[in-house]
Amino acid sequence: MAESPHPSVRLSFSDGSKVGFPVEPGETVLDAALKAGAPVLYQCRSGACSTCVARLVEGRAEMQGGALLQSEVAEGQRLLCRTTVSDDCGFSLGYDSAAGSGKPRKAFAFVDAVVRIADNAVRLVLELAEGETLPFEPGQYVQVTVPGTEQKRSYSIASPPSALPRIELLIRLLPGGLMSAWLTDAARRDDVLEIEGAFGSFFLAEKDPRPHVMVAGGTGLAPMMAMIDTIREQPGRKPPILLSFGCASEGGLFYREEIGLREFWLPGLDARISIEHGQPGEGVRMGNPVDALDAVDPASVAYLCGPAGLIEAARSRLESFGVSPENIHSEQFVASE
Repeated sequence: MAESPHPSVRLSFSDGSKVGFPVEPGETVLDAALKAGAPVLYQCRSGACSTCVARLVEGRAEMQGGALLQSEVAEGQRLLCRTTVSDDCGFSLGYDSAAGSGKPRKAFAFVDAVVRIADNAVRLVLELAEGETLPFEPGQYVQVTVPGTEQKRSYSIASPPSALPRIELLIRLLPGGLMSAWLTDAARRDDVLEIEGAFGSFFLAEKDPRPHVMVAGGTGLAPMMAMIDTIREQPGRKPPILLSFGCASEGGLFYREEIGLREFWLPGLDARISIEHGQPGEGVRMGNPVDALDAVDPASVAYLCGPAGLIEAARSRLESFGVSPENIHSEQFVASE
């Protein structure tokens, strides 16, 4: 990198490309990266969404606040929007340089269906308006503006990119929630919603032959469904997939038939479904999705999505099996209502 009176940061992308730039005193790495034109994924710029996560591989970098787990920070992960440096540093990013070059888009979409799939969850099916486009990677999310308000809610996309212009979202219903109230009381077919996306650095690595482990709690299943369907559509040999999905109770479970279909379509898919309370139905285990991880190939790449406690426990369990921390990717769900 060129000499500079200020510390320099080097970003290394998964496709091997590198970008270097100086960082001024008090400036965040994200602000410096954007000023330098680096193709970094970001969204909220406040540390809440974890989109700008990167792994510190060289030097020292201080992070103030943010939504990362303590175990993730200890393993070197940093949110670039909350990170400053005082000496030269290097960071690795889990996506290629092309992923960050596209900008989120706003679009209008028609409500095609609102289907109650569990006691506390619905499937929202949208159809992009004619002429609208919204490219995304399986695992990413969109923001939906709650009708009649300026409030936005973030939801992972449950359908694969090949399903466009149709987009499916799995949404947890929250007591008193703005979007929850609209979905249960006011939503009608052909209503128009404003959406924006795609956001997030949590997405499927393209054509990765290693065994895949997917751990999902509740509507954290959404990005896993998009990933599994994308893998199914890809030509050639499919990687073995272990999907461990769970909800609190039998009444909260959903998508058992959909998961069963994918097991039929993908012989290498091993799906384990669990509940923590009550009487489990046929084919359902007692416990949580982490309990169902009884053995994992240490060469696996893992995708985790759900509440913080689930991600923390799954990360610890996977590392106990020898899975490298840098091969564990997570998306933490935080209720915004």
